[in-house]
Amino acid sequence: MNVVQHSEEKLRTALVSKLPAVAKLYSKYTEEERRLLEEGLHPGKLGSLFQPIVVHSDSDWILAHPEEPQDFEAFYRDPYRKTPDSGHATIYIQTIGSFGDVGAQTDQYVEWLRDYCQAFFCGLSVKLLPAVPVSETGCSFRVNSSSHNLQILTGDLLQFLGKRKPEDAFCIVGITMIDLYPEDSWNFVFGQASLSNGMGVFSFARYDDHFYSRSYAGRLKKKLEPRRGDYSVFEGYYTPPITSTLLLRSCKTMTHEIGHMFGIKHCQWMNCVMQGSNHLEESDRRPLDLCPICLHKLHASVGFRIADRYKALLHWMEDESQLSEPEGASGHHGAASFFKPTEAFSESRLWLHRCLDMLEKSEHK
Repeated sequence: MNVVQHSEEKLRTALVSKLPAVAKLYSKYTEEERRLLEEGLHPGKLGSLFQPIVVHSDSDWILAHPEEPQDFEAFYRDPYRKTPDSGHATIYIQTIGSFGDVGAQTDQYVEWLRDYCQAFFCGLSVKLLPAVPVSETGCSFRVNSSSHNLQILTGDLLQFLGKRKPEDAFCIVGITMIDLYPEDSWNFVFGQASLSNGMGVFSFARYDDHFYSRSYAGRLKKKLEPRRGDYSVFEGYYTPPITSTLLLRSCKTMTHEIGHMFGIKHCQWMNCVMQGSNHLEESDRRPLDLCPICLHKLHASVGFRIADRYKALLHWMEDESQLSEPEGASGHHGAASFFKPTEAFSESRLWLHRCLDMLEKSEHK
């Protein structure tokens, strides 16, 4: 294992910038917020809120995909990054294909994802578009020759999302429980985005704990060669059960990919949800939230009190009994209630409490 370490001076420059016009943005934070952000200048120090990146193998993202680290200044001065404005301040989520047995729990799962994104991107509106079956996208699909599961083509899905994107959208993201592939020569891809067009699509299929085992229920039992345009193969196709781990992984993936829409590149400074990942084990090592440098980037794009954002995230994790009602539901049809499975979020919950303790104790001194 190898620990990625940066000097305090380098981290401070990455967070604040030596350019006066850019550094001025940092001075707008309160003293308490700056104290929290500057916890990131000593990642890994005993009691620190932030930890350094630990590379476990050559297959980890940071070694397999060398990139120039993006500090705050590089992010802020990027002429191609997109920032929400009054006419484009909504994140739209489009579900594609089945998310489980049709019913209240499936609807609730997607609502939980929406609510989490609403808290994470504090200050923006997050809305669900009506779910669509795979057939409505008109996408190409195939059976993977090695894993024997159904896959749909990302490029076709992005074209579909481009046609569905509302005028007031900051971005639109498609989510699916069906595996993806970007072209015939690739085995699979977790997701694909068109950042310039504010669109992305990603799959949660491989977040099933059994995906890579021979017992995976999504493996087709017989050799199937589906005809182009025959979407009947997706009727009743397996989707992973809704578990706390699946919900955690889904929240990480959604916020990571939407983060890219703001122009935030893969983080190489410290442990952060914006780190790249090559495999599920590496993705699971990532924390659920942003490091100080990436938080500063999101703050510059959206604007929020850091404490308000942390409180919204904590409320989502601790408010297990108050179920959000699917958009458009009347609330009096006797639908079953489902508790939000947040056991896997316990570490993040404790971390948020520590952050808020630092912010609020300082404020009350």
